Amino acid sequence: MSCRFEEEKKRWEEQTVAPVIAKYPEQRKAFETGSGIPVERVYGPGGDCPGFDEKTGFPGEYPFTRGVQPTMYRGRFWTMRQYAGFGTAEESNKRYRFLLSQGQTGLSVAFDLPTQIGLDSDDPLSAGEVGKVGVAIDSLADMEVLFDEIPLDRVSTSMTINAPAAVLLAMYICVGRKQGVSADRLRGTIQNDILKEYMARGTYIFPPAQSMRLITDIFAYCGEAVPRWNTISISGYHIREAGSTAPQEVGFTLADGIAYVEAAIRAGLDVDDFAPRLSFFFNAHNDLLEEVAKFRAARRLWARIMKERFSARKPESMMLRFHTQTGGSTLTAQQPDNNIIRVTIQTLAAVLGGTQSLHTNSRDEALALPSEQSVRIALRTQQVVASESGVTNTVDPLAGSWYVENLTDTIERTAAEYIERIDAMGGMVRAIEDGYPQRQIQDAAYAYQKQVESGDRVVVGVNSYKVEEPPPSGLLRVDPAIEAAQKSRLAGMRRQRDEAAVQASLGALAEAAATDANLMPSIIDCVGLYATLGEVCGVLRKVFGEYRPSVIL
Repeated sequence: MSCRFEEEKKRWEEQTVAPVIAKYPEQRKAFETGSGIPVERVYGPGGDCPGFDEKTGFPGEYPFTRGVQPTMYRGRFWTMRQYAGFGTAEESNKRYRFLLSQGQTGLSVAFDLPTQIGLDSDDPLSAGEVGKVGVAIDSLADMEVLFDEIPLDRVSTSMTINAPAAVLLAMYICVGRKQGVSADRLRGTIQNDILKEYMARGTYIFPPAQSMRLITDIFAYCGEAVPRWNTISISGYHIREAGSTAPQEVGFTLADGIAYVEAAIRAGLDVDDFAPRLSFFFNAHNDLLEEVAKFRAARRLWARIMKERFSARKPESMMLRFHTQTGGSTLTAQQPDNNIIRVTIQTLAAVLGGTQSLHTNSRDEALALPSEQSVRIALRTQQVVASESGVTNTVDPLAGSWYVENLTDTIERTAAEYIERIDAMGGMVRAIEDGYPQRQIQDAAYAYQKQVESGDRVVVGVNSYKVEEPPPSGLLRVDPAIEAAQKSRLAGMRRQRDEAAVQASLGALAEAAATDANLMPSIIDCVGLYATLGEVCGVLRKVFGEYRPSVIL
């Protein structure tokens, strides 16, 4: 009896794999185990092919259950990032250059809390927070220092910024110009996902409608001017950090994605013009096989949504490409070396699940910002998995496992049920206003914490296997003097800029914001003249208003 899998595999190799390899050869001509056993590019069922069907398919083909590229890590490894930023732009620049020297292949920028909510360092509300959880960026002058001696045409930069994403992207474009790098050569991602801020994180500024307007303006502008930029990273990471289950992470994240696609279409954009630049951001937790299944389910469900709901035609529009970060909420202050093991498990989950980009948390992040030694261990974890574990030699190596396939189906089905409930409420914006996802996440977090406290769920070093420990040492501390230095530099920059030109540009931005014009060109004009983040966001606050949550949970 002939096997349909073998027939389909031959077709896949000829039609899908061959063109990719001709353009992007695999890293080696032959792959094998540590004992010299040859490893094939992809595996499937033998015999009469039980378990092979269209919903599993092949890597690089709809519905992308097995990965968005046909060769996956045989072609090239995922982008290895370390989320970093603290204190001043000078200090963060040193850390970035250190990470690049250690083999990191992309930058991931952490901004301090005032930057995340559109405040300058000298704003009274910024007191005590400048440079604490990320780098302080007040103006283009700081951005120039942040990327000093880092060629923007040779690195991919991810920026974890949401409400003021348009402003930080504008600054990055201006830095590129000053380096002689045109916008069409810039590569990277802005998180730019405001809906999850309303439900899980809290760094919002403007009301939902105005926030969605800024997001679709970015979609439209980058589609023309910055085509290699990922204009949004639709983020389940923070939903999971807030306490959701894996199916909730998928369901709520894809429901956010649906809302963004609908908003872009309402703004007059064609789905196949912007959808290929959508990207996602997921968490990796400790239940290794559930996490692998989660990633597979998310890919398949998103492909079906884009094809059937939005009539996308390009395969690239149906691909769920995602960055992964290991689970910060899983790290413990007790016995922090155990976190190295947790992160290794989570790294394997992300890689076995087919991530395109990965950040590994450091062992001491439950205690402080990570030290250089801890960051190096975290990066080496990725490199060991990539080069020594063997899991990258074949695509989707856990496919066909009865357990993994069942988990994949279950998570896809449960996530789809969440999306159906949100649709019935009128979409994700309305669901957030009603508090539905917030309640679901809080209920899941409460249930988890009860399990930990009762001992039904073991957390090593916390509720079992406890030891007496000395106080932690060698932790990174941000010098409080940084705030005064940052405020002084900001004042100096303001004295040197062309104040009349800055005020004229801010006035033009206010006028544009009162119309339906795309705001990106106006924002770029403002920051190019050294208008500050707080000044630009202040103009938009006056025109758009500020969001005040009304939901009582």
